[in-house]
Amino acid sequence: MNEFTKTIVEWYEENKRELPWRESADPYLIWISEIILQQTRVAQGYDYFLRFIKRFPDVQTLAAADEDEVMKYWQGLGYYSRARNLHAAAKSMNGVFPKTYPEVLALKGVGGYTAAAICSFAYGMPYAVVDGNVYRVLSRYFGIDTPIDSTEGKKLFAALADEMLDKKQPALYNQGIMDFGAIQCTPQSPDCLFCPLADSCSALSTGRVAQLPVKQHKTKTTNRYFNYMYVRAGAYTYINKRTENDIWKNLFELPLIETPVSLSEEEFLSLPEFKALLVSEENPEIRLVCRNVKHVLSHRIIYANLYEVVLPEGTKAFADFLKIRIEDLDQYAISKLVQKLVIGNKS
Repeated sequence: MNEFTKTIVEWYEENKRELPWRESADPYLIWISEIILQQTRVAQGYDYFLRFIKRFPDVQTLAAADEDEVMKYWQGLGYYSRARNLHAAAKSMNGVFPKTYPEVLALKGVGGYTAAAICSFAYGMPYAVVDGNVYRVLSRYFGIDTPIDSTEGKKLFAALADEMLDKKQPALYNQGIMDFGAIQCTPQSPDCLFCPLADSCSALSTGRVAQLPVKQHKTKTTNRYFNYMYVRAGAYTYINKRTENDIWKNLFELPLIETPVSLSEEEFLSLPEFKALLVSEENPEIRLVCRNVKHVLSHRIIYANLYEVVLPEGTKAFADFLKIRIEDLDQYAISKLVQKLVIGNKS
């Protein structure tokens, strides 16, 4: 075993985090934890994991569940395609989790990193994980400035990760290098002073810790402008299920009109699309509850307005929407943004 690998394993045995999915070699539980942690910090994902596996303890239970319920249990984690893929993958397994790397890799929503994690943690197979933590640790320690998001970089780091892997105890090493990146060699303010690899770290010796790893592409963001309508018709409100191939697919939301630019209240109330939702003989009370609420996603920034529309209980407006009791709104899977907008406006 080389010195780098030996140090990582020793560091992990001293500093490893006690996490519920590490107490099991059940590939299903490891799969759920890895999908949750793809875009979620451990501190946030911990309680979601426990709640999710309590309701869906095995492949069969998840496969048999209704997608709306799966989405509800995922609510708040974001990146909802993960939940849809989990559900679809569970249905494809015929009640048994696959036992080979190619079969695991073929599951919907599973890439090389997740397949390597599952196969090494559950089955002890010698597959090296390569995630953001691993890229960072390897690029700094070995002083590699090849962009991690380039074809050349991906090949280089995959080969290096495989070379460093402890083939006899792949689970221990893989968990070790990921925890090392998450705790010791962090993106900002890494603990170089007390790092066991400090004496041989290329980035530290050349003053390039903050510059590594290198990315060639910056994430491009676009602005979107959402105008939500919180309808109150007596004890009822109206919602809609998002079905387009867009953010929050299959989540429920309030009636929405998206506009290409931010509109004033007067401009919004004059929109033909808004007027078409109403019935001419009714006189709704309309007020702007909040304006330009900023919601940041990975590739988009949403600016949301919320309008309260008060109508009689027997209204014929919003006829194409699902009519539900206001008190039942929290039974539906909705985005964090809609959650944030309606809290304090339900009564």
